[in-house]
Amino acid sequence: MRRSLAPSQLAKRKPGGDGSDEDEDWQPEATSKRQKHGSKPDIPECYVSPFRKPLAQLTNQPHCLDGSKHEAFIRSILSKPFKVPIPNYTGPLGLRALGIKRAGVRHALHDPFEEGALVLYEPPPLSAHDQLKLDKDKMPVHVVVDPVLSRVLRPHQREGVKFLWECVTSRRIPGSHGCIMADEMGLGKTLQCITLMWTLLRQSPDFKPEIDKAIVVSPSSLVKNWYNEVGKWLGGRIQPLAIDGGSKEDIDNKLAGFMNQRGLRVPSPILIISYETFRLHASVLQKGSVGLVICDEGHRLKNSDNQTYQALNSLKTPRRVLISGTPIQNDLLEYFSLVHFVNSGILGTAQEFKKHFELPILKGRDADASEAERQKGEERLKELISIVNRCLIRRTSDILSKYLPVKIEQVVCCRLTPLQSELYKHFLKQAKPVEDLKEGKISVSSLSSITSLKKLCNHPALIYEKCVEEEEGFVGALHLFPSGYSIKSLEPQLSGKMLVLDYILAITKSTSDDKVVLVSNYTQTLDLFEKLCRTRRYLYVRLDGTMSIKKRAKIVERFNCVSSPEFIFMLSSKAGGCGLNLIGANRLVMFDPDWNPANDEQAMARVWRDGQKKTCYIYRLLSTGTIEEKIFQRQTHKKALSSCVVDEEQDVERHFSLGELKELFTLNEATTSDTHDKIKCRRCVNGHQVRPPPEGSDCTSDLSQWNHCAEKRGLKDTVLKAAWDAAVTFTFHHYSHEEQRGIP
Repeated sequence: MRRSLAPSQLAKRKPGGDGSDEDEDWQPEATSKRQKHGSKPDIPECYVSPFRKPLAQLTNQPHCLDGSKHEAFIRSILSKPFKVPIPNYTGPLGLRALGIKRAGVRHALHDPFEEGALVLYEPPPLSAHDQLKLDKDKMPVHVVVDPVLSRVLRPHQREGVKFLWECVTSRRIPGSHGCIMADEMGLGKTLQCITLMWTLLRQSPDFKPEIDKAIVVSPSSLVKNWYNEVGKWLGGRIQPLAIDGGSKEDIDNKLAGFMNQRGLRVPSPILIISYETFRLHASVLQKGSVGLVICDEGHRLKNSDNQTYQALNSLKTPRRVLISGTPIQNDLLEYFSLVHFVNSGILGTAQEFKKHFELPILKGRDADASEAERQKGEERLKELISIVNRCLIRRTSDILSKYLPVKIEQVVCCRLTPLQSELYKHFLKQAKPVEDLKEGKISVSSLSSITSLKKLCNHPALIYEKCVEEEEGFVGALHLFPSGYSIKSLEPQLSGKMLVLDYILAITKSTSDDKVVLVSNYTQTLDLFEKLCRTRRYLYVRLDGTMSIKKRAKIVERFNCVSSPEFIFMLSSKAGGCGLNLIGANRLVMFDPDWNPANDEQAMARVWRDGQKKTCYIYRLLSTGTIEEKIFQRQTHKKALSSCVVDEEQDVERHFSLGELKELFTLNEATTSDTHDKIKCRRCVNGHQVRPPPEGSDCTSDLSQWNHCAEKRGLKDTVLKAAWDAAVTFTFHHYSHEEQRGIP
């Protein structure tokens, strides 16, 4: 500061020094008079400089704000929101910065009175007196599904979301927080579960999120699909973390980071992980708690003794959702494992369940059961259904008839060629069935024999090497092959099923723009498909267990494109039978049956699903009178059991005795269909159908209620009709819904 401008110097300056008008009113500071002892001193006035603002601390009485200005000043400081001191910081998901909590009554996250709103929870009505007594900060609010999702949900999906929410919030079974989503394939189970997750992550009746994190566990082939589906339906609202493969250290770090997330709005609240990766890194995920776990294709958890089941069961979360379109696969004890996983204890222990439910139900289902046993079995079945239905929701695919085109499902029995027949009989003479089969059991050695027969039914080329090496059952069989035979080239005429397939593909290619999916349980059979395609010059793609997950997604997307030139999609049922969406094709050939009906059902559901625009044709090929028909009959028995327990169909006929299933190593050359012979059909005269199926039946009904014919005259599918003379002996066929009646 310049000395000449100091207050002490300004007081001595005389007026008019520079003649400026600004100093005309200037007066020197008055000199204070001496005061007598004991008198009150005069209070001097504060000096106000004309050149600068007053320095209050230099005066005896500082200048102060009055009360109203002070309060306004303080409020203006405190009302400014907190700002993170990081350059260009915007916050997670663009959320507003924290500020003063606004006073007011709680309200739902979304408007419950908006047209089309899906309300999952409605607070109980309160009287005016109760409203006065209740704290406004504790009043429950509506739980309303985000309109972005509720607008696209179909009626059955809205019902499903509400059921799931009530289960995981313990409103259906007090103290239990689990459920099974058992809708059949194609009904939108993934979308329903995404809606559930998003709702739980954002709201609850208590005006705060119900959960902070969720884990989705799926087969490795579906991890990418789940990631895409979350992005498809939620857009940029959430960023899931998908993990499938990588180094152990890298995966552990990512999982630890996921588990260490805290707070109401964590950056990545959804973890998508494969069963294999979860099992290997379960120790990291078990260190903390998780709000919700969803297990896709949950029938993998049918065995409570395997490591995957135990790893998931030790996860610290009460809310568990299991997704499976086929909850019953082999037996009721496996069904118990699934229910026990989501809601422990509601069916008792495994031993109690077996004694009280499984044994009476199975005994009552046997064709040789007495009337008392049947009645007891039905009573226990009703009791089981009443308990499980509180936590299981099941809708069949007939709902899709409102949204999807018609599906024609056909079981095609194909005659063995002379070479196949000779090799089959040669094998039965040499490879004697194991004694265990007489007791209804299958040992390791007999399993090898069964596999050999199944491969022979596909094509003799698959057992040619066994004949060369003279393995058990094929000693001296090499001479049965044509002279000069080579496995390097494919000869379709040596296999009945391959001959029919060759016709189906040729007729489809020449008469339409349809695409075809070929499914087999054996990669060796896929090799034969490739040879056939190269011979006929069909463009194709192939998906089996050797293909990476990333590449699978690319070829599926390319095949589904309308402009893609590929005619055929070859699929290994073990590698890609679950979850894949192959709506680019509308014809599917299931070339060989699996012991487990669920595997075949999953594989056949790849084309008839959301997005399909064309009539779908499903062909299940079986070799007439062989082990393949026995396997199919075993499937029918299991599917009937599933219908009773899950679908609640009480009128499924008891066709097959368990004793009949022991006749695996036989060949019936005289029949056109061993399966039709066994169902004791009451709608046929001399092998010809004279009465139509019951009204209301469809391709989900029991096989005895299907159309069937021993000649092509009764067929509606022009492609199969044209291929009939190749090697077809008998066909079961039915439609997904009534509209099919008018389709040529």
